[in-house]
Amino acid sequence: MSTPLSSAFESLISESIKHEIRGWDFSPIKGRIQEEEPGWNYREIVSAWIEPGISLLDMGTGGGEFLASLSAIPESTFATEGHSPNVPIARKKLDPLGIQVIEVRDDLKLPFDDHYFDLVINRHEVYLPNEVYRILKRGGRFITQQVGGENNFRLNEILQDNPMKSFENWNLDNAVKEIEIAGFEIGERVEAFPTTRFLDIGAIVYYLRMIPWQFPDFTLDKYRERLFKIHQQIQKEGPLEVQSHRFYIESIKA
Repeated sequence: MSTPLSSAFESLISESIKHEIRGWDFSPIKGRIQEEEPGWNYREIVSAWIEPGISLLDMGTGGGEFLASLSAIPESTFATEGHSPNVPIARKKLDPLGIQVIEVRDDLKLPFDDHYFDLVINRHEVYLPNEVYRILKRGGRFITQQVGGENNFRLNEILQDNPMKSFENWNLDNAVKEIEIAGFEIGERVEAFPTTRFLDIGAIVYYLRMIPWQFPDFTLDKYRERLFKIHQQIQKEGPLEVQSHRFYIESIKA
């Protein structure tokens, strides 16, 4: 016999899984995840370096959501995306803006000429510093915001028997060293561990589906019992709080 608590759980789960994962779109759970700001505004930082006539590349554009949201987009703007299902979504959004979306099979090898771009931006996408250096003009700028290896690891600790940090060494200091070795000069650099709050179990399930690299074995059947315990905890104590991990680096091709 179902209880009000289990009925609410099943309803939230059902609502969450009915949404197809498309691009980098969190709109189905808008307001149900509360993320503290890391202490900087990536959009404002990027916008400050966009000028008429420059050439711009957005690496890992997802569904093109961020790039399309910029108030000023240079005429010579390109976007790359390595996750095939996102490519048609990004093209549908960015083609009307005159932005060419290029599918890349290897994120570490970019299909652009040497010294082509004035500005390369990268939000939460893998990159090879030497390759970014190659395609930038001298004096060009590389701006990246990354998700660090500690990001929301509390979820792994709660849900998994033997949680392992797949990207334990991915942090500001190590990223800066790699970028400097490639020949860049470091401008701004900052790291933060803001709090993320999940207001219901459906939001958690949707989020887990969005980050398969952190939970490659995630299925509802495998995790249902532990998810229900989290649901009970949220109902009793309020939102589940976990610690995110972000860092931001602005560098210049010397």
